[in-house]
Amino acid sequence: MEDALRSAEQRLRVAGIPSPRVDAELLAAHLLGVSRGRLRALVLTGAEVPEGFEALVEQRAGRVPLQHLTGTATFRRVDLAVGPGVFVPRPETESVAQLAIDRAVQLDAPRIVDLGTGSGAIAAAIADEVPGAEVHAVELSELALAWAGRNLASSGVQLTQGDLATALPEQGGSFDVVVSNPPYIPPDAVPVDPEVADHDPHLALYGGGADGLDLPRAAARTAARLLKPGGYFVMEHAEVQAPAVAAFLAGTGSWEAVTTHQDLTGRDRATSAVRISERPGGSTTNGAGR
Repeated sequence: MEDALRSAEQRLRVAGIPSPRVDAELLAAHLLGVSRGRLRALVLTGAEVPEGFEALVEQRAGRVPLQHLTGTATFRRVDLAVGPGVFVPRPETESVAQLAIDRAVQLDAPRIVDLGTGSGAIAAAIADEVPGAEVHAVELSELALAWAGRNLASSGVQLTQGDLATALPEQGGSFDVVVSNPPYIPPDAVPVDPEVADHDPHLALYGGGADGLDLPRAAARTAARLLKPGGYFVMEHAEVQAPAVAAFLAGTGSWEAVTTHQDLTGRDRATSAVRISERPGGSTTNGAGR
């Protein structure tokens, strides 16, 4: 098997795969139904190459996402079913989920909603890590909704099909935390990686408007409507969009404590804010009536 793994590693390296050995091992482990660690032990014992390995390596060399070939993606402590029609969750989004979780665990029986849940990754992680939370998830795409339904079936998360711009109209002012990883890529910024450009659904990528921020702005407006006074909102975005996101949140008069957050690589990939309490007559507690 070692010779087959080395050959696969070389094939994937030539194809531009960033982690060719890891991907080769994960494909073999998937076919054998074992962990990557167990696979390494099998290699040492001279185990046979699993049937179908070369075909999967060839597909991966063609830049089919690894997660589509294995059918799974790991997000924090949960394993998710993924495939065509749903956005594959990224490691940087785990930091966004962490921010929502850190806020939620401070509260007694918090109500949380994930706007544009996709595969259900953030909602599933929150349900897993915040005992006693009531978690809702909203998704527009029928294909993504099917994947989310599968991933959230045993989590207790309440999944709703709907537009993040108009989500949960009857539940205004009732949530403690709103989290979102909305589409935010500008129309002229085609992703470089073929796995993203060719396989992630466009509905999950492009945020609308010249700057890609139409949907993030809509998510922020919905969060302002859904949150209780003092409620917490956190949203993912591209690094270059951080100043614009902070500016439009600060400029609405709905938010205070607007804060930019870095991912594990030090990039500005999320912004949070706290919902301002309104005074009678529509003014706000910090005087921001902008």
